[in-house]
Amino acid sequence: MSLKGLIFIGFFSLCVLGAVSMPHLGIYGYLADYCINPADQWWGRPFAHMGLRFSFTLALATMVGIALQWKKLQFGQSILYGQELLLLLFLVWVWLLVFIAPGTVGRYGSIDHPSVKLTKIVIFTLMMTHVITDLKKLSGLFWVLSTVGLILGVKAWQTPYGRFIGGRLEGIGGADFAEANFFAAFMAALLPIIGIQFLRSKQWLPKFYALLCGAFTANAVILCRSRGAFLGVAMGAVAALWFAPRRLRKQIVILLLIGCAGGLYLTDDFFIERILTITTEQQEMDESASSRIELWKAGAKMFVRSPLGIGPGNWYQTIGRYIPEYEGKDSHNTYVKCAAELGFPGMVLFVVLIWLAYRALQRVQAGVSQPAVAEDYSSFAFALLVALVVILTCGLTITMLYTEVVWLLLMLPLCLLRAYDNASVGQPVLMTSGEVTGVPKDAGK
Repeated sequence: MSLKGLIFIGFFSLCVLGAVSMPHLGIYGYLADYCINPADQWWGRPFAHMGLRFSFTLALATMVGIALQWKKLQFGQSILYGQELLLLLFLVWVWLLVFIAPGTVGRYGSIDHPSVKLTKIVIFTLMMTHVITDLKKLSGLFWVLSTVGLILGVKAWQTPYGRFIGGRLEGIGGADFAEANFFAAFMAALLPIIGIQFLRSKQWLPKFYALLCGAFTANAVILCRSRGAFLGVAMGAVAALWFAPRRLRKQIVILLLIGCAGGLYLTDDFFIERILTITTEQQEMDESASSRIELWKAGAKMFVRSPLGIGPGNWYQTIGRYIPEYEGKDSHNTYVKCAAELGFPGMVLFVVLIWLAYRALQRVQAGVSQPAVAEDYSSFAFALLVALVVILTCGLTITMLYTEVVWLLLMLPLCLLRAYDNASVGQPVLMTSGEVTGVPKDAGK
């Protein structure tokens, strides 16, 4: 057995067995499995061929751990916050449409239907928001995601150019990232998470490790040559400058300048040519970019004709009625697809979930806990906010409505809010005005 195989099975066993007494280890393992997809790696295939379902085993072990450690878990102000209730309502609406909308034809024979996939996503995210409820566990999750970025970034760097498709890196990472745009969006969203771990680290070794993770992650984004990811990174940089904590502003500006310089060094003519096609001038658009405008217009017509939605997963069988030559093509826009498939109620719920994620981060920053840990709360809130800006901007040109990473990033702010509430219970809170008072009454609602 290879060394990589031994390391993998050792980490997997640690997470499965450890999840029984420390459920957060199961969360870490599940996230790593989701991002890397070890069953598709040569060092993981022997175990997959044994019939071992990695994600299912990790999720099951985490469930057992939650049940056994229930009394030790901390749920903050409530066992279900408003954001979690709304997520469940969103899932209910999706399943209601499954029964009242036309049936989905053909596409989901070998893979999960969006309603089934979203159900699995909701189950895991609810476990995550009830387990990752203190700063130490959240920091551990950030380091897991940073390590995932390093592993996938190294694999992208090692992939020979001859295996690129159309000059773009494809087929790296988990099932959700098989296509270059999706992988680039995920890796781009990791950059603020890695960056904040670099800034938070006080010793040179973790700083160097975070720097290494960031370099390989950024390089992978460039190799994908994704216009959507470029827009996401650009908006993320603007958000980083706008929302940067005052104490970190200079360091963040320096990191952004270094990142821009490194990105320019790594880019090539093909990357620049693709980015230059981001324009509204028809004569300057390539065929791929211009076709998206037509698809979005068709999606708007779907929404007008079916305001309650055409049903989850039904875009592909419907688009041909509006644009026959684009039959079976994707929407290339998360929000257009949400409006078309889930209708006005689904779109409203999705937008409110985004707003609640922002409000959770805002509440943590507005009512800072004890001064000794205030910097950590502020740093985590900043990183999650920028990561959300990146992934949601990518959603303008990439369809990620049923992609797990979007929902993970939407619900991670709730993990931070619960950590804040848990730390604040029975203790004075230092408000931004300098006034010492009790825990805000609306915290966590």
